[in-house]
Amino acid sequence: MTVDEYLRGVRRRDWEELESGTLRIAMVGLGWWTREQAIPAVRESKFCETTVAVSSSHEKAESVAEETETVTAGVTYDDFVEGTATDEYDAVYVCTPNAYHLPYVEAAADHGKAVLCEKPVEATVERAEKLVESAEEGDVPLMVAYRMQTDPQVRRMRELVREGAIGDPVAVHGHMGQQMLDVVSGDPDQWRLDPELAGYGATVMDLGIYPLNTARFVLDADPTSVTAQMHSENEAFRKVPDQHATFTIQFDNGAYAACTASQHSHLSGHLRIVGTEGELVLEPAFLGQTPQTLSLRQPNGQELEIDDGRRDLMGDEMTEEFDYFADRVLREVPPSPNGDHALVDMQALAAIYEAADRGERVSIE
Repeated sequence: MTVDEYLRGVRRRDWEELESGTLRIAMVGLGWWTREQAIPAVRESKFCETTVAVSSSHEKAESVAEETETVTAGVTYDDFVEGTATDEYDAVYVCTPNAYHLPYVEAAADHGKAVLCEKPVEATVERAEKLVESAEEGDVPLMVAYRMQTDPQVRRMRELVREGAIGDPVAVHGHMGQQMLDVVSGDPDQWRLDPELAGYGATVMDLGIYPLNTARFVLDADPTSVTAQMHSENEAFRKVPDQHATFTIQFDNGAYAACTASQHSHLSGHLRIVGTEGELVLEPAFLGQTPQTLSLRQPNGQELEIDDGRRDLMGDEMTEEFDYFADRVLREVPPSPNGDHALVDMQALAAIYEAADRGERVSIE
């Protein structure tokens, strides 16, 4: 098979083995992402359905229940923790502010339910460790929602790197930027700007994690040290250090990454993997923009490009993620990326903020 033929098989679900079945999901946290992205993605999925809505108030939970045909129960966070409606769902999707992930994953583990937890897995390394430990002690599957890892084109990038299509990878360039206040309707009091809820910062925690983790996945490598610079200008970002940020990563395979992220910039994202014999470029990336094109450039002048035809990229990525999760849980196969994988990111994130604060390289143990 030629590289061109290989790339044109990009829509194949290389992970799917489940023939039939339905995973019933409780949506924990009913913010805009859950309502506008997760619930519609599950509606379009092959193996999932939303059956329980969990929020801070009965009114909000019941409102979402009324809007979603498959939902049979709308409950509060307290109800969820106490075990209300546990017969109505098989797994939970946790999409609350970062610092609230721990108690709801602990509750899910107590109830024996599989967990799909949004990234970053918690607000700090210490809380993340407790979260992963709770899932292990409860003997429940824990998957962290790095949706790029189930994106077909990202998976092809990983396989092409493995097959030597660009030689030995030596450098990664990644960027993710958006106008955050536009995304959250101009609310300067929203949780991503509150260190007690977001964690170490607003931009690298929320956006920089995308090129960081996707590079790890594509290279099949882990970070060993980082450097970073960051600053905040606008009044809305006064409590966080990173309205804008840049950071570098050294990986254990010898490759380096240079990444930028901003919560106050043009909506854009890309990922470039440079090797000794070519490069792979995915652009736009991370933010659900279409058309998304994967390019392979080689030294003989050959350049192959594929726009995989998706026009609802964010929704499609989320549907892939939920169906992959269901495929693994229903077949009783451990899902990936798991909690241990997410802890490496948490250690890297903590190191990036420390490196920016100290103005020097920080090792990751």
